[in-house]
Amino acid sequence: MHGHLNRVQTFLAIVDLGSFTKAADYLNISRAMASLHIKALEEALATTLLIRTTRTVALTETGQSFYNEFKEIVADIDSAFDNVLKGSNRVSGKLRISSTSEYGEKYILPLIPLFLQTYPQIRLSYHVNSSLNDLVAEKLDLVIRLGRLADSAFKSRKIADYEIVLVATEQFLGRHPVREPQDLSGVPWIANSNLQTPTQWLMRDERGQGVEVSGVHHFETNSSAAMRSMALSSLGVSVLPKWLIEDDLASGRLIRLLPEYSLPQRSINVVFPNTAHLPHKSRVFIDFLLLHLAR
Repeated sequence: MHGHLNRVQTFLAIVDLGSFTKAADYLNISRAMASLHIKALEEALATTLLIRTTRTVALTETGQSFYNEFKEIVADIDSAFDNVLKGSNRVSGKLRISSTSEYGEKYILPLIPLFLQTYPQIRLSYHVNSSLNDLVAEKLDLVIRLGRLADSAFKSRKIADYEIVLVATEQFLGRHPVREPQDLSGVPWIANSNLQTPTQWLMRDERGQGVEVSGVHHFETNSSAAMRSMALSSLGVSVLPKWLIEDDLASGRLIRLLPEYSLPQRSINVVFPNTAHLPHKSRVFIDFLLLHLAR
C-alpha cells in the first residue's frame, strides 16, 4: 500500500506540473524514478494513465478519472495527518514563504522571531521576490504580494491596505514644476515595470472628484528600492508606497506632489495554492500575519 501511495503522489504531481522533470524535482526524486513509478502504477492497474510526447503529458480518459478520484483521497490523507497534529496542539514542519525584499525587511522579517518563539517546531525558509509559479515549482507554501493580483489558479487572503503617493525631490521640482495634475504629462517619470500602466493613474481630490493623469516614463525598474533611489537622485517623479518613504517625506528628501489629491490604495495579500487542504502551519502563519499586520 505504501508503495502505491508514493506512485499515486508521483502521478498527481506530474499532472499538476505537466512534466516528469518538474514533478521529480518537486518530490526530490530522479526523473527515472518518476517514470518507474508511473510504469509500476499502470502495470498494477493494467491500463494507460498518461500519454507522453516530447513536449507534453496528457491524461487518458482513465487517467482523468484516476486523477479526480485520488486527488481528493490524498488531500484527505494529508488532512488526517494535519488533524492529528492540531489535536496534539503541535505546529511543526518546514514553512516556505516569500515576499518582496522591501516589505519583507520592514514588516515580515521583524515578526519571524516572535512567530518562531510561539511555534518553535517550525523550520522557516524565507525567499525574496519569488514568482507565484514558485508556489508549486519551488514548493513554497505562501507568497506575500503587494498591489493588485492578476486572476490566477491560486487562493489569496488580504492582510491589509497601504497608501501610495506621488513624490519627487525639491531639486527636480525646481526644474519641472508640478502645480496641477495636467503638469504630470510633461515631466519624466520613474516607472514600476511590474505594472501594466505604471504612468497612468486616477487621482481623487478631497471631494472625491477624479482626474486621470498620464505621463511618459524615462526610467523603469521592477524594484521599489531602486525607484526610491532614482527619485532621490532627482531623475523623475515616482509613485511609491508611503511606508517605504516615510523617513524621506519627514526629512524633506522627497516631496509629496499634489497633496490635495490621493491615489487608490493598494492591498497586501498572502497567496497560497488552490487546494482543498491548507496545511495547518500555513493557516497558523496567515492568522499570525493578520493579527500583527492587519490595520
